[in-house]
Amino acid sequence: MPDLCVTLTTDRLLLRPLQAADAPVLFATFSDPQVMRYWNTPPWDTEAVALDYIHAERHAMHEGERLTLAIVIRESAELIGKCLLFNYQPESRRAEIGFGIASSAWGKGYVQEAAGELLRHGFETLGLNRVEAEIDPNNSASGRAL
Repeated sequence: MPDLCVTLTTDRLLLRPLQAADAPVLFATFSDPQVMRYWNTPPWDTEAVALDYIHAERHAMHEGERLTLAIVIRESAELIGKCLLFNYQPESRRAEIGFGIASSAWGKGYVQEAAGELLRHGFETLGLNRVEAEIDPNNSASGRAL
């Protein structure tokens, strides 16, 4: 993958690289046990974890390893979560897709909108030919979103 510092837009959303200033909102989202219920990691316990995550994701993007973007509502500039293409395998041109958003944004179609644009970018611009997702079988909301 080339340098993946991109910005994508949809009718309602802006998908942009994470910034250090996003740490408080990301921490609030990913420290929420409801949001983290089906994740394979525990809820974040400090804002420093969010900041470390942002720095690690920005570095990985610059290295061409993955694409992690903030999901922002265009009208209000509210950060509601993140979406990503990760586990990139250049030899097979495949990646996995993931996402997480604040519980206050659930049920409004934001994940489908963000994922649709991220997939479009992955196939049309990055040249992927396969994208996979892994979800907990009990997470019916993510199953519907995918």
